[in-house]
Amino acid sequence: MIIQFITDYLKHRLTAKTRHGTHSPFVYKLADEVIYDFSDKSEYKNIEAQRKKLFNDDSIITVTDLGAGSHLNKNRTKKVSEIAKNALKSPRLAKLIYRLAKQTNPKTAIELGTCLGITSAYLSKSNPQAKIITIEGCPETAKVAKQNFVDLALRNIDLHVGNFDLILPDIIDTQQTLDFVYIDGNHRKDATLNYFKWCLPKITENSLLIFDDIYWSQGMKEAWTEIKNHPEVTITIDLFWIGLVYFKKGQAKEHFKLKFKQ
Repeated sequence: MIIQFITDYLKHRLTAKTRHGTHSPFVYKLADEVIYDFSDKSEYKNIEAQRKKLFNDDSIITVTDLGAGSHLNKNRTKKVSEIAKNALKSPRLAKLIYRLAKQTNPKTAIELGTCLGITSAYLSKSNPQAKIITIEGCPETAKVAKQNFVDLALRNIDLHVGNFDLILPDIIDTQQTLDFVYIDGNHRKDATLNYFKWCLPKITENSLLIFDDIYWSQGMKEAWTEIKNHPEVTITIDLFWIGLVYFKKGQAKEHFKLKFKQ
């Protein structure tokens, strides 16, 4: 599985373009102003300091894994520091999620897969007036995330604990529209496609769905292909680590691969 992942990454690097290889004004602007904006921002500092604290946290928790598990460690008891090093999104990728959320400017952002809460914190900081709804399957991991929210004084995050399949449909029902949904959990083909299909009735032309780990497995690659081909999807951007899905009306259907080092 690891060998296939590396192979997929190398193929992606060979076929992906930069912003200058895109002929879509929308995608060029997004790449130029959001994806490749590597300038430092004041909001990053405290969150990255919290990440470093987690790297040094040797407390042990029992992990409840309701998804496809980890490529790196399938033990049920883990150090928080180990989870932080292996499961958290890299600083570069987490900051990209922040910029995408800030550019989308959602009233509500939904995240599936809180983990230790670092990406949730970036979503919170992207728009303090927005409501951030995040779902975590593991109760003990969620406790660590909740403490991180307290430490960072984040007051716009609503953390739910439990099975995505049971919680997400009820959350979607309470929303008039889905502005921003970040799906980072389960990593199974059928589950990923279900989350996508559940979101569809509430999407608008301004909605952004982000799918994490689209090259995680053969099943995830198949799910990503099916999502791209859905008739309501107009633009997708494959950054290897994540896939962006847009529903812009009046846009020709186009799929883009852009280089992005996490």
